Amino acid sequence: MAIVTFVLRRLCGGLFLLLPLSFLVFALLTASPGSPIQTLLGTWPASPALMRQLRAQYRLDDPFALQYLHWLADAVHLDFGRSISVQSGAPVADMIYGRTALTAELAVYCLLLVLSLGVPLGVAAGIRHGRTTDRSISLLATVGFGAPVYALSIVLLYLFGVALGWFPVYGAGENGFADRVAHLTLPAVALATVLSAVVIRQTRAATLTVMRQDYVTFARLRGLSPARVLIRYVLRNCALPVITSAGMLLIAPLSAGVFIEQVFSLPGAGSLLLSAVTSEDIPVVQGIVLLLGAMVVLVNLLVDLLGFLLDPRVRAHVAGEN
Repeated sequence: MAIVTFVLRRLCGGLFLLLPLSFLVFALLTASPGSPIQTLLGTWPASPALMRQLRAQYRLDDPFALQYLHWLADAVHLDFGRSISVQSGAPVADMIYGRTALTAELAVYCLLLVLSLGVPLGVAAGIRHGRTTDRSISLLATVGFGAPVYALSIVLLYLFGVALGWFPVYGAGENGFADRVAHLTLPAVALATVLSAVVIRQTRAATLTVMRQDYVTFARLRGLSPARVLIRYVLRNCALPVITSAGMLLIAPLSAGVFIEQVFSLPGAGSLLLSAVTSEDIPVVQGIVLLLGAMVVLVNLLVDLLGFLLDPRVRAHVAGEN
């Protein structure tokens, strides 16, 4: 019962965040330069019949509040209208679905690399605090954190794609799973290099905090092996902050993907958003921004749910509120 109440509260909070976001996204049409009808026309010839059709389709003769409610009702059913200039006349929802799938694959691949690299290094740095291992890993994390994603992508592209020829240099790969992984490896590594620094720092700080706790000292005094102390006490109590940071990093490829996808010519959501902004395709921009906001809310909900399941203190707090 407590977990149901917890999830419902988080969902309600997410909806309250999405409502003002949806209003701001809809206001893009009104805030765009020129009149809304000029924005919607794009490069189409301004014939009277087409103008009447657009005014009726987007209800431009209705009051602003009524226009927003009609648009929101369509958006709830994933109907964001049709593209103006990126793919003239194509349904925006279909365009976003095709592009978002690739971006999601890149995000998951990147997250796997980040966790497999950042967590072990962060734990190692925390356990060997102040020693050479700690200083080396901290230096590595600082360099990785300060590396520009765009510049790092170009270096990896030239070194491993052009000079050595180990990986493809552009495209998403259409010949099965292995081909897709090969095409996404360099973009995922470029993004994971920067994001791993965040996980390393977060894991190191959490490990240091746990290692100073009394229950770890008592476990050592009881004669438990270092491996058992590490697995049973350190990793278990470090899990919550690591999961929190990892959940936030799952969203990062959606924003940083604009640069990554441009360098590696990946037809993802980031490149679609850039094309839509460049060509002033407002319906596409509206759909992508609203979808990204919904994904942020869902990822936050997943992180909170994992925290509820892993941390007894969260469960006790929720139970106390009820």
